[in-house]
Amino acid sequence: MKRNIVFFLTVLLFVAFSSVNPHKASAAESTKTQDILNYALEFKGVKYKYGGNSPSSGFDCSGYILYVYKNFGTDLPRTSAEQFNVGTPIEKDSLKPGDLVFFQNTYKQGISHTGIYLGNNEFISAEDQGVSVASLDSSYWGPKYAGAKRVIETTD
Repeated sequence: MKRNIVFFLTVLLFVAFSSVNPHKASAAESTKTQDILNYALEFKGVKYKYGGNSPSSGFDCSGYILYVYKNFGTDLPRTSAEQFNVGTPIEKDSLKPGDLVFFQNTYKQGISHTGIYLGNNEFISAEDQGVSVASLDSSYWGPKYAGAKRVIETTD
């Protein structure tokens, strides 16, 4: 009897904590690209904060990427330069929504900014104005584009 109660409570706790974040993908589920993009877009407008890694305190670019991808079971390094060293390199003409895009020489030399490719030549990232969408070919970002990485396999 005591074992049955412990088992029941364990199952109840598992169910309760599993439903806390409806976006969290389990290891058994494949991650849908649109789920990642929808989740990333939920934070549009969240303020910028250097070193920030949560919607309540604000995000910097790599903290935003870390936060979004962690939600889907992918752990990434903290900085954009470190994030550039993981994943599979992707040519610009092979970008798929959900890929990470990287930029160099923004506020410092080398890889210094990252975002999530949305498709249609747009990406979302945390920048001075907060989390926002921009074009890869804008006059600011275009010349600073440094490459892309695929860090998670997604399905349509």
